[in-house]
Amino acid sequence: MNILKRFALILYVLAALADKAAADPLEKLARKLEAGLKDQPVKQVAVLSFAYHDGAMSSGSTIVQERLTTFLVQDGNVQVVERHLLKKALEEMKLETIGFMDPQTTKELGKVLGVDAIVLGTLNDLSKKKTEVNARVIETETGKILAAAQANVSRTWSDDPVKTAGPSPSLPPVTGPYLGRALVQIAILLDTSNSMDGLISQAKNQLWHIINEFGAAEKGGNNPVVQVALYEYGNDRLQAGEGYIRQVLPFTTDLDKVSEQLFDLKTNGGQEYCGWVIRDAVNGLQWDKHADVYKAVFIAGNEPFTQGPVDFHESVAEAARKGIAVNSIFCGGRQEGAAMQWKAGADAGGGDYANIDQTAQVVSIAAPQDPEIQRLSAQLNDTFIAYGASGRKAVRRQQEVDRMAQAAPAAAGVATQRAMAKASSQYTQGSDWDVVSALETGKLKNSELRKEELPAELQGLGDKERAAYIERKAAERKAIQAQIGRLSGERRRYVAQKEKELAAQGATQTLGQAVIKTVRSQAAKKGFKFKD
Repeated sequence: MNILKRFALILYVLAALADKAAADPLEKLARKLEAGLKDQPVKQVAVLSFAYHDGAMSSGSTIVQERLTTFLVQDGNVQVVERHLLKKALEEMKLETIGFMDPQTTKELGKVLGVDAIVLGTLNDLSKKKTEVNARVIETETGKILAAAQANVSRTWSDDPVKTAGPSPSLPPVTGPYLGRALVQIAILLDTSNSMDGLISQAKNQLWHIINEFGAAEKGGNNPVVQVALYEYGNDRLQAGEGYIRQVLPFTTDLDKVSEQLFDLKTNGGQEYCGWVIRDAVNGLQWDKHADVYKAVFIAGNEPFTQGPVDFHESVAEAARKGIAVNSIFCGGRQEGAAMQWKAGADAGGGDYANIDQTAQVVSIAAPQDPEIQRLSAQLNDTFIAYGASGRKAVRRQQEVDRMAQAAPAAAGVATQRAMAKASSQYTQGSDWDVVSALETGKLKNSELRKEELPAELQGLGDKERAAYIERKAAERKAIQAQIGRLSGERRRYVAQKEKELAAQGATQTLGQAVIKTVRSQAAKKGFKFKD
């Protein structure tokens, strides 16, 4: 062998040794675990997230889980359960993906997933840049430790589990002219990927409950005008080039439209790009620029907040500059959501972080006033007078949304909540298609009424008879609204007492409850007052 060949061989060996030495510490850890399983009948495993030794979670919990899963899959010695299947199983068992599990739970999880073993462990920060990872492979049938390994990895995540306590920062003060009236703008961003059917169901069933919170609120002696916008994201039916995002509705006061569109949403796979959809909502909607307007984004989902090419920090910072609070609602365990950066997303802009069980059925407290409120709501429909083709279409929509509310599970109380909302000024002010509403708000004048645009029964009346008919309908509406308002007040007091009793029992939080809790806190800072 000549000297050049020897030199080339030496370089090859040195390079191989360097590659081996430079291997990812987690890859080395994966190989050690596999070596420990060499003589074991383990064919399939599930990798859980890694909690800190004291139980705290961070983004490192899922980062270590993801990287370790990748290295185990790459070698091919064992089959690894996909993360979304693991997540679904944990949700069904009402468990969180933490690094601690008792033998009985381990055995049950093994049966649900059909795995021979689970990989779990703990994290321990050695410094700001180094974290110790301790991993174990546990046989699901016996709870026996089959293999264990330890590695020191670079701490690539920025959150600090020791410093997560304390209040979230507030939105920076917004300077500028004041609108001088009560206006609310809320953008709802819903994950419509496969696992989110429960979330969509909660949104459909609780929209009217959320709206009623503002119906019972006031600012400066006036009820607020509420504008709602709706986005869906994370759905494979949407355009990949647009981030799997769709603006379902821009800001609107037509709440029947919002309800109708919620019922039309369908779930289907996809990539959930939180940063991207927040950016679209912040820049793509007509947000009011006045400083005293309550403006908020509510984003709900269950995948890492960091997914996608748009950094959520930039999107949330842009929202904060416009005085928009970005509130995150994670569908799953609170610690898991924090680990996936949902809390960080809310904290970055002074918003609120909440977690919900999206699989929970919406249960509303039945009250003695409900049957009468619903009966009066049916009478209220007779006070609306459709104007033009758009009015006739809106009447059909009103009837269809009524039908959907009546068809919802009785326990959800949707029909009652909708009936209460229909009696509010918020609902009538958003009904531009109705002659009575349009005349009262000044959007239409008597002199501008065109007979051919009115219902057939009014077209044959003289001007005085027609005016008298409209006035009569307006008076009937006010009387019905007053009755529903009185009954709603009685119902609110009855329900408040029952809710205190349920809260003491630790009832599961749903989407509507999370939104209402945040709205009450944040809108109060803008001068809104809510009835208890």
